Amino acid sequence: MGFEPIIVLAPLFAAVIAGLGQRFLGDKPAMALTTGAVGLALALSLYTFADYVWLGGERRLIELFTFLDVGGFKSTWSVRIDTMSVIMLVVVTSVSFLVHLYSWGYMAEDPHRARFFAYLSFFTFAMLALVTANDFLQMFFGWEGVGVASYLLIGFWYDKRSANDAAIKAFVVNRVGDFGFALGVMACFFAYGTIRFDEVFQAAAANPALAFDFKLFQLPAVETIAGLLFIGAMGKSAQFFLHVWLPDAMEGPTPVSALIHAATMVTAGVFMVCRCSPLYEMAPYAAAFVTITGAVTALFAATVGLAQNDIKRVVAYSTCSQLGYMFFAAGVGAYGAAMFHLFTHAFFKALLFLGAGSVIHGLHHEQDLRFMGGVRKPMVLTWAMMLIGTLALTGVGIPGTQIGFAGFFSKDAIIESAFAASEKGRLFGEIAFWCGISAAFLTSFYSWRLMFMAFEGKFRPNPHAHHDAHADTHHDAHDHGHAKPADGVAPAHESPAVMTIPLMALAAGAVLAGVIFAPYFLQNHGDFWRTAIERVNDPLNPSVAAHAAEGGHGEGGHHVPQWVMWAPFFVTLAGFVLAMPIYFFSSALGGALARAFAPINAFLSHKWYFDELYDFVFVKGARALGDFFWKTGDKKVIDGLGPDGFAWMSKFTARQMRKTQTGFVYHYSFFMLIAVAAVGAYAIWAGGGMP
Repeated sequence: MGFEPIIVLAPLFAAVIAGLGQRFLGDKPAMALTTGAVGLALALSLYTFADYVWLGGERRLIELFTFLDVGGFKSTWSVRIDTMSVIMLVVVTSVSFLVHLYSWGYMAEDPHRARFFAYLSFFTFAMLALVTANDFLQMFFGWEGVGVASYLLIGFWYDKRSANDAAIKAFVVNRVGDFGFALGVMACFFAYGTIRFDEVFQAAAANPALAFDFKLFQLPAVETIAGLLFIGAMGKSAQFFLHVWLPDAMEGPTPVSALIHAATMVTAGVFMVCRCSPLYEMAPYAAAFVTITGAVTALFAATVGLAQNDIKRVVAYSTCSQLGYMFFAAGVGAYGAAMFHLFTHAFFKALLFLGAGSVIHGLHHEQDLRFMGGVRKPMVLTWAMMLIGTLALTGVGIPGTQIGFAGFFSKDAIIESAFAASEKGRLFGEIAFWCGISAAFLTSFYSWRLMFMAFEGKFRPNPHAHHDAHADTHHDAHDHGHAKPADGVAPAHESPAVMTIPLMALAAGAVLAGVIFAPYFLQNHGDFWRTAIERVNDPLNPSVAAHAAEGGHGEGGHHVPQWVMWAPFFVTLAGFVLAMPIYFFSSALGGALARAFAPINAFLSHKWYFDELYDFVFVKGARALGDFFWKTGDKKVIDGLGPDGFAWMSKFTARQMRKTQTGFVYHYSFFMLIAVAAVGAYAIWAGGGMP
């Protein structure tokens, strides 16, 4: 047995010790233990990645123990080392370690730091268990584990009503998607008699015509399974219709937002679809479902990001949009591009979230962009880091060259893949291409809107500002005693080194991850990515491997027209140029436009009214249905005809009988006479008459 199990289990042991022993350990030892455990996992993950990519390491499977074995339904807890898992090991552990480190400064004055770090470490373990799984049950365990951890972290400040509501919302919405995921796992076992990935893919390839017989109709097994699994991904990765929990997850501390959005929970769905790529290659309609859902999500979330004023919500909707890119890339068969964007996105999205947290920290809990401005001078390092994150998110780079930020290489590869897929007849490929282009323009606009509103111009103080004991950050020990800032400059201060050093590390990834790793993801460099879509020593279906090796930006030798290569560049530039006069040169023009187009602004700021619609249909609808069954069905019908009815009848009868108890002898004699006559009449009738 190698050291790989330590990568997965070290954060778990640290979380258990820190969580259960916090009273004995104290805060700082618990924080050091969890941070050290995740740091150890990071070091071992980097070694595993280097060994696999550059030193010729082999795919391997380390089986630890039998997880479940009931009636042929068998799952073994394993650590699977292959292309996809080593990528995710580095992504998860690197971002998680930097989030742990950042939290030392960000949560410095929180009274429950040990519990917070225990939750972070458990979150990391659950995600590592998910990405190293060798079967669907272990993946489902990790899947639910990150769901539980997200509930605990989003609602960490449990005495805030909004935090509790957001945690419950995330938990409930994810249960909807997870129901589909669970049905998909059950369908796998029912159809193929196994839940191990390789065996499922082999069985599906051996019998592609297998169908579920529902008497009245039949459903293709592989299409059904792939569709159900993707419903799970829609919930976990916040895709259209099941996206509503993601923005509210901002109620948790900012390090939680970075961890959820960058490297763990929301990327689980993308990872699962890419892991199951052989199924989606055999399920064109399920793949089309993935494509259109991802494309719509990318565009929808980008439109909503235009009108959000909370700095973290803007970044949150950009996450939702970028996840849409990853999904429609997988839907058109560009799994390399999808995983590449997942890889690069982890760095620049964590950078943006932690940078936003630094701004909030420096502005003493302020999160509203309308009450920022003038922050660049007092927080120049944070501004520089956020600038790098913005350039990476918007995909700034020069097409046809190796000059560009991380998002340039991965996002452009996805857009080109969608165009190439439409040329080859892939369903909805052309729709995905144009949604991707449109979303790129909107992403550029709202990203620069954030930068200009937060950092440029004059400071716009919040007239209703107040300090909340559980605001998004803690009270800083140095809030008092600062020199008076220059006119128009925000009364902010730079964050401490323990917060800015992680920003610089993530910025390095946002700059270099694209240019360094593009050949490995997009050009079938050696055997690196090819082995990711092989399930055994030889591909199960050579055409599957050949197609998955294609994708865009050089994958499989795609040659797209020049205008397709340059389209993302020009729409990104257009978004920047349009944002400049509205938010950089004039701080009042943006508000004036919002008032001039009030209905559109309201529609976007209310997120297409999804929350209101779901509240009306599901929350109030469920309440109305429950009231109907309670007040009409239960109280009036069941109780009315049952116990309440019998009780009323007994009471009515007793009341009438009581009236006969008058106390007069002649009344009783009269009743006795009637009774004797009645008995006599019955005797005559029963005896057949007088003799």
